[in-house]
Amino acid sequence: MMKKLHIPYQLVLVLIFVAFSKSTNAQQDPNFTQYMYNTMTINPAYAGTRDVWSTGMLYRSQWTGIDGAPMTGTFSTHSPLADSKMGLGLNIVHDAIGPAENTFMNVNYSYILQVSRFTKLSMGLSGGLHFENINFNRLNIFDPTDPNFDNVRNRIFPQVGAGLQLYNDRYFVGLSAPFVLRSTQFEDGGGNGRIREEIHYYLTAGYVFDLNPDLQFKPSILTRAVRGAPLRVDLSANFLMYEKFTLGAAYRWDAAISAMVGIQATDALLIGFAYDYDTVEFAEFQNASFEVFLRYELFKKYKKMYTPRFF
Repeated sequence: MMKKLHIPYQLVLVLIFVAFSKSTNAQQDPNFTQYMYNTMTINPAYAGTRDVWSTGMLYRSQWTGIDGAPMTGTFSTHSPLADSKMGLGLNIVHDAIGPAENTFMNVNYSYILQVSRFTKLSMGLSGGLHFENINFNRLNIFDPTDPNFDNVRNRIFPQVGAGLQLYNDRYFVGLSAPFVLRSTQFEDGGGNGRIREEIHYYLTAGYVFDLNPDLQFKPSILTRAVRGAPLRVDLSANFLMYEKFTLGAAYRWDAAISAMVGIQATDALLIGFAYDYDTVEFAEFQNASFEVFLRYELFKKYKKMYTPRFF
């Protein structure tokens, strides 16, 4: 049997699962510190923009050591089509928190326009399914006869998304809404205990500065807006040294500070790691969070990478 959840996470679960008389709006999408390498999870327009077949995997453990704490895994693969005029990709996100598991499977399509000699505009659409699984047997319930905690619930929701990305080898700007259909989760037969999935809007941007032949600097920003939650801003700064090693730091406004490290092990393989430390008021009850990221890219002989793309 799972151990009793610790404060403050137990309080979070109470807020989520105690039956409410009205719908609740909340910020549900998972956080990613290494978002600059995992962009297709939030923007379908990213599909095909790396000009090679690219596959990435990310695992995030948040508040390690706390029973029922959030854990997220992502898998994405995408490739250009028709001489890089289009892109096609598959994106899978699995997110677990307490007794709830959510899996998102989406196919992403992009149409890429050459707007100037070096700059392209990608317009993306995604479509897929959201699988919700809630198993209240994983909780230590005070009153097992409480009808609001009746065993296992499984539901499937359709999802569509859209996005834009303007980019070249020097910068990128993206605007997206990965899930535009509003679904109602955690709903019992009487319509109680509901949490409505709100539309999340993302604005991302980054730029690469050449400091010297062996050192590049890339600041980037991610802004997320959703009704019912404060505006979230992630600021990051990465340094690429000798086209092999990446060191960086990030700040999630009023939430966390992070350290990042990466190595371009080969032309094809990138390995990244991030460590987060929460700065919120109840951080004393939490342990830190971490991420591990892998990206593998299949290059054709005539497309061998001479300088690694920073995003």
